[in-house]
Amino acid sequence: MIALRALLTLVALVGVMLPIGGAVDAPRSIGKAPPPQKTIALSFDDIPRAPGAFYSREERTERLIAALRASGVTQAAFFVNPGRVGAKDGSLGLIEAYAAAGHVLADHSFSHRSLAVVPAAAFLADIDEAEAWLKHQPGYRPWFRFPGLNQGGADRAKRRAVLDGLKARGLLVGAVTIDGSDWYIERLTLEAARAGKPIDEDALHDLYIETMVQSAEFSDRLMRKTIGRSPAHMMLLHETDLAARYIGDLVEALRNNGWRIVTADTAYRDPIYHSEPNVPTSNGTLSEAMAWAKGIPGPRWYDRNDARIAGALFNERVMHQPPAVAAFGGARRECRTRRREPHRTCPDLTAKAA
Repeated sequence: MIALRALLTLVALVGVMLPIGGAVDAPRSIGKAPPPQKTIALSFDDIPRAPGAFYSREERTERLIAALRASGVTQAAFFVNPGRVGAKDGSLGLIEAYAAAGHVLADHSFSHRSLAVVPAAAFLADIDEAEAWLKHQPGYRPWFRFPGLNQGGADRAKRRAVLDGLKARGLLVGAVTIDGSDWYIERLTLEAARAGKPIDEDALHDLYIETMVQSAEFSDRLMRKTIGRSPAHMMLLHETDLAARYIGDLVEALRNNGWRIVTADTAYRDPIYHSEPNVPTSNGTLSEAMAWAKGIPGPRWYDRNDARIAGALFNERVMHQPPAVAAFGGARRECRTRRREPHRTCPDLTAKAA
């Protein structure tokens, strides 16, 4: 009898120690941690631009502002060339409209001349002229973006002189990590429209969004290899009719691919934007330069930044031309002038098509 009581007491104690029902929680399954969220800010260059293939400048600005607002993009950066602002052409009002909508304005030089062809002193003077105009505008930020992303090419002394000049002026280099050469798709569209050629607008929409999303994914993979993390990215776009038409769908596509849209202010707080990669030729994205400086093997640039590749895709998909008609006039020249690494060559797409 005593032994039975002792056994019952032991069972009761065990019941108190165990969860109700006597079950013990199974160990949690160990899986892969979710990937860190990718963040991206949007920026638009060459403000104000000339009219495009579809809209007047006023209509384009209205549509772009409305689309950004509808997409929940509270702040993008607009890099301005004050030398293009006419006294009576209404362009000042368009720039003010971007600021009134909550976006920020920054310096893209007064006259949009490339450092590759301008002495350092003249280039800095051009920046000073732009700053004198911009500092009086609402939404101003002390950021400077090199025209064409060209920091002097292989001329390291010129590059150093300008970078030191920017620091002395309190200006941050408004670098970009993502570039899909949207300006070139716009150029081809404008050429086709002016020539009266039929444009497959559905295909144009798809090509634009596909190209920009791919460029973002490419650059993020490159940066993870280079610095071991996904930084706050800055996407380079231009104030084009295509942006006004498709920016809402582009933002949606980015979000569907795991991207979170952040403000330009947030992006430029990432420490990568204070880096100065030591590379033989400085003419391109920050992601490419950082990867090159660290010796990350290629490819380090998104292939559709090659005008011949982009032109062939545009002609085949948007214009429904045979692949052999690979690019509009000047594509080979564009490839050469925008080539950022000395060993890079332009692919012979015509030969491949044949």
